Amino acid sequence: MNPLQIASIVLVLAAVSGVFNYFVLRLPQAIGIMVTALIGSILILGLDHLYPFFDLAGQARDLVRSMEFSSTVLDGILGLLLFAGALHVSLDDLKKQALPVLLMATLGIVISTTIVGVGFSWLTGMPLLIALVFGSLISPTDPVAVLGILQKANIRKSLETKITGESLFNDGVGYVVYLLLVGIAFGAAHGDAHGASEGVEYAAAAQLFAQEAAGGALLGAALGWACFQLMRRIDEYALEVLLTLALAFGGYELAIALHVSAPIMAVVAGLMIGNVGRRDAMSEETRLHVDKFWHLIDEILNAALFVMIGIEIFALTFEETMIIAVPAAIVLALLARFVSVLVPITLLRTFREQDGDVIPMMTWGGVKGGISIALALSLPENEWKPLILAATYAVVVFSILVQGLSVGWLARKLELRRGWTSGPTSQ
Repeated sequence: MNPLQIASIVLVLAAVSGVFNYFVLRLPQAIGIMVTALIGSILILGLDHLYPFFDLAGQARDLVRSMEFSSTVLDGILGLLLFAGALHVSLDDLKKQALPVLLMATLGIVISTTIVGVGFSWLTGMPLLIALVFGSLISPTDPVAVLGILQKANIRKSLETKITGESLFNDGVGYVVYLLLVGIAFGAAHGDAHGASEGVEYAAAAQLFAQEAAGGALLGAALGWACFQLMRRIDEYALEVLLTLALAFGGYELAIALHVSAPIMAVVAGLMIGNVGRRDAMSEETRLHVDKFWHLIDEILNAALFVMIGIEIFALTFEETMIIAVPAAIVLALLARFVSVLVPITLLRTFREQDGDVIPMMTWGGVKGGISIALALSLPENEWKPLILAATYAVVVFSILVQGLSVGWLARKLELRRGWTSGPTSQ
């Protein structure tokens, strides 16, 4: 199948899943679409077991392979989602939460990667370096599925900014850490395919990290500034919307070509256009159309992404040896998330008061997403890849279904308890 046919099938499946969820499940849209796709996939596997001559599962696997989930997400969808997310984040609010966001998106990723890597190596006998790769790909958070729920729960702005800001930046940081570890664990061949420099060595890891992260930030700032300058001189909303789309698409691909962090580029460019550009370069009509356009892009791409996650079950290989390792990975990921939030927040409390609900909310609200599955799929073929892919899929599905559906309830409970104490703080 060609890319247009695949895109058509994914969009049809997303639309059908959305309709089923709207009338039957009535879950939050992204979660409901994934649940519907997952139920459909399980039914196909069941029918294939009963009537193997139809080879339904085989046809579904062919579709999943042709979708090329990893490259579709990492080289396309991710950039647009990050740009859309950053576009609606207030830079003033983000500055107020800059320190916790920075600590959790950097130190938090390192802590989580280490805990998951060491723990999974001990549990499964997996070589430590490969287990650390698993830790790096499962550590980034993606709260797309829960942000709407959190907003309905009326959580305060500071906490929402922490969760959103961390997720925007830890995707980029986690991706860079993943590239470094893959280069060390599997050699230069795979690292080059993803833009990592050849022959990554331990001594060069910090330098490469700085190159990727700083390079992505500088490129995003430069492209965002150039787009802003053009938009200041134009007063035609259709063209200005097109410029933002060109910035998100073209800038992301340019970052990949330049071997700098494309996710960080997308976030920085989105923040610049969403704040400086919105304030100084857009008319009220342009702001309205830009906001509506990127809101729709965000909704459509998330619907497509979550339906792809639901049917990605056909890419998995389950073995009896995974019965203990896969559930253990879920527990390990939650533990790592808790510690990766606890340490930065505890450090911050030495000189800035932090509310008691920050740690539980950021732990349980740290939902995993499509980037983790995409990174797992992009690993080179090796004996541990099936286990890593199965464990990653289990962690992602658990976090979306269990954490995603209960985080709103948790937010309301914590907010009530917070109201019974001496009073809220600004942090």
